[in-house]
Parts: sequence; C-alpha cells; structure tokens
Amino acid sequence: MATDDDFIHERHKPPTSLTRPREIVLAIPPLRSQVNLARIIRVAGCCGITRVIACGNMRIDPKIARDALDQVDVQRRRTLPPVLKDLASEGFHLVGLEQTSNSVNLHEFQFPRRTALVIGHERMGLEQDSLNLLQSVVEIPV
Repeated sequence: MATDDDFIHERHKPPTSLTRPREIVLAIPPLRSQVNLARIIRVAGCCGITRVIACGNMRIDPKIARDALDQVDVQRRRTLPPVLKDLASEGFHLVGLEQTSNSVNLHEFQFPRRTALVIGHERMGLEQDSLNLLQSVVEIPV
C-alpha cells in the first residue's frame, strides 16, 4: 500500500514552464553525433526551453528526442556565427558554454532574462570566430 512518502513511478508527466519569466534559446554548431543533438533537444524540452537553433544538416533521431520535438521549435541553419549575430540583434545576451581564460562558474552566473546559450562541439568546443561574438562565457565546474 502506497503512502504519501512513497515514490510512485509516473511516465510522461506534462512539461512545466520556467518559473521566472525567461527566454532561453540554445544555439548549437554542427555536432559529430546525431545522438548528442537529439539528447540536447530532449533536455531542452525537459527544461522548458522552447527554441533550439541547430547548425548543420544532421538528422534528429525522434526515438531519442521523443516528445521534445513537439515542444521545442528546432530551427536549422548552416553555420553558427550568422546565428549569433541574428540573436544579438534580437536582443539576446550571448552566453557560451566553454572553458576559457575568463569563463565564470555556471552556478555563479546571473543569466539575463533573454539568453542565448551557445553550446560547443563535442571535441573542439566553440571555434574562435564564435567565441569572439559572445558577451559572456560560463563553464561547468569539474
């Protein structure tokens, strides 16, 4: 018999929106693995992010991305630098996820209300031409 203190397995809970008014867009360069792209889109959907701009022509595996493809607007572009320029002109603060000489701990960074989080390539990270367009860089502490 289950009590209020028990953990009961639930499948496919509906997504929740962000608790504070925020607009977060993910911008992603061409990646090596379509699995990684699908996983990023799935996590974006779980986190309430509704827009992902994916560069390159990699296919998104619907078995991995699952319901996120219904919740996230995935836009395709050819290369990352023009995407970053467009997002900046739309008023987004460009934040890269990368280890650099001036990167800030992700947990200590105050994300602006309109943020474009730029994720790098799996092995090479963000290219210098993209880094030059960023306003801030955060890193995940290891």
